[in-house]
Amino acid sequence: MQKRTLGKSKLEVSAIGLGCMGLSFGYGPAVDKQQGVSLIRAAVERGVTFFDTAEVYGPYANEEMVGEALAPLRDQVVIATKFGFNIVEGKQSGLNSRPEHIKEVAETSLKRLKTDRIDLFYQHRVDPDVPMEDVAGAVKDLIRQGKVKHFGLSEAGVASIRRAHAVQPVAALQSEYSLFWREPEQEIIPTLEELGIGFVPFSPLGKGFLTGAISKDTQFDKNDFRNVVPRFSPENREANQVLVDLVEEFAKQKKATPAQIALAWLLAQKPWIVPIPGTTKLHRLEENIVAASVTLTAADVRQLDEATSKLELQGARYPEHLQKLVGR
Repeated sequence: MQKRTLGKSKLEVSAIGLGCMGLSFGYGPAVDKQQGVSLIRAAVERGVTFFDTAEVYGPYANEEMVGEALAPLRDQVVIATKFGFNIVEGKQSGLNSRPEHIKEVAETSLKRLKTDRIDLFYQHRVDPDVPMEDVAGAVKDLIRQGKVKHFGLSEAGVASIRRAHAVQPVAALQSEYSLFWREPEQEIIPTLEELGIGFVPFSPLGKGFLTGAISKDTQFDKNDFRNVVPRFSPENREANQVLVDLVEEFAKQKKATPAQIALAWLLAQKPWIVPIPGTTKLHRLEENIVAASVTLTAADVRQLDEATSKLELQGARYPEHLQKLVGR
């Protein structure tokens, strides 16, 4: 697997990482812990060195799974986790990025991850009640103590990125970006390029939509987050199928799968972009990893961009209560 560096941070990771959330949370029932451990270790064996988790995935279960899987391989991998929510009686309950809370989360995450350092510590969502300078200052203290190596932000807007970066250099921003969601191209990507910050797209396969495995008739599990996402209503899935058809047609020309084209397209955008597709299935993990060796020429990228830019995709990316947490 090729390696990439996240911006100017010198944080080197595999060109494709593994988003671990779906093993425990968000997309239906959690997998058996040992099954998750096996999948994570299979990713390491195949060259993946970058693993993404968070205390709220579960809560806690995902960090524990990642910790168990990677403890014997710790020096071969980069682990990213996140702070920024209160957890009350086992449930996520509002934002909390107060400095003392950030430091408490770091201590408990280190224990669950069975490690002495967090390679990349993201603020999960911007907290309007805590100045960004205080958040960055708290992470700076943890970096001085050696408990954290790099600071990251998730779903932050341009103003927050600049304020944080002025106090403690931001190694990476994590936000949704794919052929299915291209908003970061407007302001976020130019800002990251200017500041030398890496970009870690989550949901790089459009929450599964770009694989071609989801149709208007797909029934999601009752615990699947996509049930409340407007873009995943049956009528919007039907309307947006035109994008999947286009990617599938392009994939045939390249003798690749739609998922591989979607990931290769992201890798072709910038050398400091590292997508983190998630999966619970070994064959999907292997399919995604192959995307790192699918080469798209400038002409290929242009062709995809021109074809997809003519499409008007239907449906909001998040329900309103979640959209309020984005881009502040």
